[in-house]
Amino acid sequence: MTPTIRPERDRDHFSVRLLNQTAFETPAEANLVDSLRARVDGALSLVAEVDGAVVGHIMFTPVDLDCGSERLVMGLGPMAVSPDQQRSGVGRALVESGLEECRRLGAVGAVVLGHPSYYPRFGFRPASGFGLGSQYAVPDEVFMALELEAPGFESCRGIVRYHPLFDEVT
Repeated sequence: MTPTIRPERDRDHFSVRLLNQTAFETPAEANLVDSLRARVDGALSLVAEVDGAVVGHIMFTPVDLDCGSERLVMGLGPMAVSPDQQRSGVGRALVESGLEECRRLGAVGAVVLGHPSYYPRFGFRPASGFGLGSQYAVPDEVFMALELEAPGFESCRGIVRYHPLFDEVT
């Protein structure tokens, strides 16, 4: 069944929290989502629904990056899909809808710390190819970037910094 992707609403908060607690080994991501939602301006939070139930969630938040101008770059994550809905297209629908919404918001690019065999299907590639690094000590292939608008990262260089709330998870 094709999920419906829509903006998260206040009434979804409890379902999103439960989903993140189910999808991850610890409550750290659920706590992060709650904190980001409350404290980060410009956060984008979408849910996937199937038969009226929230089965997926994705969040994008602005990241800090030296681009020589006021260019919006969004960080993808956390993302969670109910275990019984994984490999059913829910994650793909969330990522594609989220990236399209980031474009609509004027973001020139997106970054993700994620699985190197999953995110390249959406066009992500190692961020180092754009001259970007992660603030976290991670392998090159797991920190990826995607230009959403040309010239995207053309004038951007350096270390991408996520909101300090992410430091509580990593």
